[in-house]
Amino acid sequence: MATKIRLQRHGKKKAAFYHIVIADERAKRDGKFIEKIGVYNPNTDPATIDIKFERALHWVKVGAQPTDTARAILSYKGVLLKNHLDKGVAKGAISEADAAKKFEAWMKDKDAKITGKADNLAKAKADAAAAQLEKEKEQNVAKAAAVAAKDAPVAEEAPVEEATEEVLAAESEAAAETPAAEDAPAAEEAPAAEEAPAAEEAAKEEE
Repeated sequence: MATKIRLQRHGKKKAAFYHIVIADERAKRDGKFIEKIGVYNPNTDPATIDIKFERALHWVKVGAQPTDTARAILSYKGVLLKNHLDKGVAKGAISEADAAKKFEAWMKDKDAKITGKADNLAKAKADAAAAQLEKEKEQNVAKAAAVAAKDAPVAEEAPVEEATEEVLAAESEAAAETPAAEDAPAAEEAPAAEEAPAAEEAAKEEE
């Protein structure tokens, strides 16, 4: 019986995760399987891969053929490298101690890369959150300034209007008083103008 290492879909639409299973190549994708050897969740960043290393290595050694995605996962977790080193040890091309050292060095380097990526993602998220907070602060300051500018003229307009009304009232009173002052001399001059002809007529009669 030919066996395959493949993914079995689970989860909701647009939020799927996968079981890594050993199944007969004739079985349906989500049908019966022989053994579940891990879980793959691409919804996290970086993706979450939890695999039973020894069982995966066992099935690779007995000839189970991984699909393309399953092969990438096994390579990422070092299963294929371990299988390659074990073959070298079996052929006598490399000692078991050297194979163990090489695999350990590869795993340390891989872990460092994963940790570095996780740290960079966390830093990027923190920077984005800080930038968003600063932007919100600037927007709040701008809104407060706009509200203050809008309210300020309303408080200053009342005294200006009262002063204008007082000036207009004063000008009206001055204009009303000016003609009365000019009419007084005219009234006093009228009798003098009328007395002059009377004096002249008296002089003529005496002659």
